[in-house]
Amino acid sequence: MNKLFSAAAAALFAVASFAGTADAQTQQPTGVWRNPRNTVHVRIQPCGRAMCGTVVWASARAQQKAREAGTRNLIGAQLFRQLQPQGTGTWGGRVFVPDRARTVAGTLRVTGRSAIVSGCIVAGLVCRSQTWTRVS
Repeated sequence: MNKLFSAAAAALFAVASFAGTADAQTQQPTGVWRNPRNTVHVRIQPCGRAMCGTVVWASARAQQKAREAGTRNLIGAQLFRQLQPQGTGTWGGRVFVPDRARTVAGTLRVTGRSAIVSGCIVAGLVCRSQTWTRVS
């Protein structure tokens, strides 16, 4: 009976550990994300001690708008910079807005297949948010 109990407890612990790992993985920003209009795809990956997000695909219109604002090559541009963990599923750093040619303080909050990306200017008084979707 004691062996049966030990085996059941071990199995239950293994399932709980796997669920916790899977949950933690869904809160990681790594992977490819698309913006709400599906005009830009960004790959987020480790960059030294932080995370960064580089444009891997952009529509012709998004590329044109970025060029008009002074960003010559949108594909390859780093939109998310110096992302550091700030709690479960939340990352803080810098966000480059290519069609405005500005870099602002920002956060990325991952919730499964979605991420809320927020950027603020004027000491956090003026902020905008977008919901991005995980592609892979």
